[in-house]
Amino acid sequence: MRCRAHKFGGSSLADAGRIRHVAGLMLEADETRQVVVVSAMQGVTDALIGVADAAAGGDDWQAALESLRQRHVEAATALLDAPDETHAWLDVQFAQLAELLRAVGLLRQPGRAAFERIQGMGEVLSSRLLHAHLRERGGDYALLDARDVLVVQPGELGVIVDWEESARRLAEWRQVHPQARAVATGFVAGGRDGLPTVLGRNGSDFSAAIFAALFEADELHIWSDVDGVLSADPRLVPEAVSLAAMSYQEACELAYFGAKVIHPQTMTPAIARGLPILMRNTFNPAFAGTRIDAEGGAGGPVKGLTLNTDLALVSLEGAGLIGVPGTAERVFAALHAARISVVMISQGSSEHSICSVVREADADAARNVLLEEFARELSSAQVQGVQVVPGISVLAAVGDGMAGTPGIAAQLFGALARARVNIRAIAQGASERNISVAIAAADQTRALRAAHAAFWLSPQTVALAVIGPGKVGAALLDQLQAALPRLRSEANIDLRLRALATSSKLWLSEHRDSKDWRTRMDEAPIPADLSAIATHLLDTHMPHAAIIDCSASDAVAAHYPQWLAAGIHVITPNKHAGAGPLERHHAIRAAREKSGARFRYEATVGAGLPVISTLRDLLDTGDELIAIDGILSGTLAWLFNRFDGSVAFSQLVREAHALGYTEPDPRDDLSGTDVARKLTILAREAGMPLSLGDVEVESLVPESLRAADRDGFMAGLASLDAPMQARLDAARANGCVLRYVARLQRDGTARVALLELPDDHAFAHLRLTDNCVQFTTRRYCDNPLIVQGPGAGPEVTAAGVFSDLLRVAGSLGARL
Repeated sequence: MRCRAHKFGGSSLADAGRIRHVAGLMLEADETRQVVVVSAMQGVTDALIGVADAAAGGDDWQAALESLRQRHVEAATALLDAPDETHAWLDVQFAQLAELLRAVGLLRQPGRAAFERIQGMGEVLSSRLLHAHLRERGGDYALLDARDVLVVQPGELGVIVDWEESARRLAEWRQVHPQARAVATGFVAGGRDGLPTVLGRNGSDFSAAIFAALFEADELHIWSDVDGVLSADPRLVPEAVSLAAMSYQEACELAYFGAKVIHPQTMTPAIARGLPILMRNTFNPAFAGTRIDAEGGAGGPVKGLTLNTDLALVSLEGAGLIGVPGTAERVFAALHAARISVVMISQGSSEHSICSVVREADADAARNVLLEEFARELSSAQVQGVQVVPGISVLAAVGDGMAGTPGIAAQLFGALARARVNIRAIAQGASERNISVAIAAADQTRALRAAHAAFWLSPQTVALAVIGPGKVGAALLDQLQAALPRLRSEANIDLRLRALATSSKLWLSEHRDSKDWRTRMDEAPIPADLSAIATHLLDTHMPHAAIIDCSASDAVAAHYPQWLAAGIHVITPNKHAGAGPLERHHAIRAAREKSGARFRYEATVGAGLPVISTLRDLLDTGDELIAIDGILSGTLAWLFNRFDGSVAFSQLVREAHALGYTEPDPRDDLSGTDVARKLTILAREAGMPLSLGDVEVESLVPESLRAADRDGFMAGLASLDAPMQARLDAARANGCVLRYVARLQRDGTARVALLELPDDHAFAHLRLTDNCVQFTTRRYCDNPLIVQGPGAGPEVTAAGVFSDLLRVAGSLGARL
């Protein structure tokens, strides 16, 4: 590398520690020749402008100036082993500034030269500090004051560089300063009149490009506090990514629409000389950053998204405009005469209206000049009026790869539609490098996130919320945490945990989180609020959102219709939705059909067993249901598989309770209600409008114990022993076994009861906690189809929920 130019922004030079870090980077750089262009220390330029304004307004400015002096003196003291010479120089500079400010205070109207001299002093000060520190560390650096070399003059589009004169002056300077490395002041320059001037806001980048060209550098590195150019503003889009490369044209487009990429003027010298620009992070120098050059490098069709804010729509409408030559020219000439910049224009092929987007501060002036320009047409009703709509933002999608790539506009508009963002106006250049849409300012963050998700995230990216991290929920979260890396790398399925909720606490996150979910739940400061979960998931604007309800709460299930209607997928083992009020069941199905959101509930029956999906497959392929018989409770299966008379039934109940097989109150299992809910779910899946109350249920809880509290029930368990032993003896006398069975017949008759079954029945020899469901259909009439396996336990239930989630996620790419 023959020569490399570097520019460091104010955040990179904010204090002595950061200046020391910058010096280290430059001393370690491997280029032969080097020019380092610096901005003022962070906040100094604004402070200098404030001091100048205070002096011009007759206000006190001495304290603010002294604070600035002290800041630079303290930085010099911290940076230098021998700071006396630099301290003396600083005292002279601030004394001269004080004299100038006193003159401004007397005149109350500072001239341009005086104001720009004050404004540009920050770079003069910071360059001296960096240069002195580099010299103390053994660096052979010259100090270049740009006011002595750069010659510029004002122009309508910004300052114009006198390249020939600037090159001549630099050659003279280099004869006096033969060092291979130099520190140069950014932002400042000299005018043809010999007076100091500045290059305008963000002029340090422009200075760096000018010096890179004058020094014939091979590359220009612009250092800031971010990892290069990001795909969107990270303050609005937490998912924004650093771009590896982009073209000059892409960078110009993004900069025009307000993205903090690089000042457009900076591009001019770079484009003219084919100078690559690398956007680097001072605080992460190992990261390659973003390379901006003529080629732009590989990447997707869209390189960046940006928002231009504080705008207004100004529309001229009227039937008299149709086919009339020169109308657009009159509009833009009138706005130009009033010095109103047009950010974006849009005109339909009917020519009935011309829409211009202008700065909101200029909207009233724009309306007035157009009313004046078209006064004659307005009086004759050829033009209906000039409409102004304030509160507008423009969202722009930029990328060289958009040209000739079908579907980019559809992808953008589809994402905005799903985010419920209305588009007020659209513009696309003939180069196809930019699509811009005008939207309401209130929708700008939602629109930007939705568009970013559409172009940068996998269609199978899902924002997740988990409600109820109890036994099943905890098992699911652990399974998710273990499987996520593999799913991302192998299946392109990206599941982002964004919310966790218990009955009392709520954790919400914007970012992908590496912490264990238990830690996050312990840190959760927010009281539980179910409505906040849905709002948060939708505000992330990932391609999809899903809520997994692992609670057993009817109150949570009541939210399903509104979540599904909002486009949020719902996955659950909670039986209250499928077996709850029939009206709610219909509302859930209607919301699902209208929004297209998925509702998956396989784990409500049989935990991880494919019971519901098997039933659906049978019916969807045209089979006819005759009957469903099932052992649908792992708890009751365990009890009756173990109950052989050698141990009292009450003792088995206590053992099952101790092992965690039963609910905290075993009556929830022994009452048969849970089994009845599962049978109701299957009946509804088969198209039968069954309610829980329609199921005939035999409760195994004695009447005397039904109203007792839990402790009273447990104390009275022995009252079950004699009746249950009698039932067992009767079954054995008949060559049968006892099993608690759910039965649904084709006519809608549903019953849950303790039955005697032949010893050769499919339900007679199950493993301890197995569920077993037998489907008798027209196809499976003589030999029923059986689904059998563990039907209880947190791990298998969580696996069933996880399977539902993966089925939803895996089907989403095609939908988009």
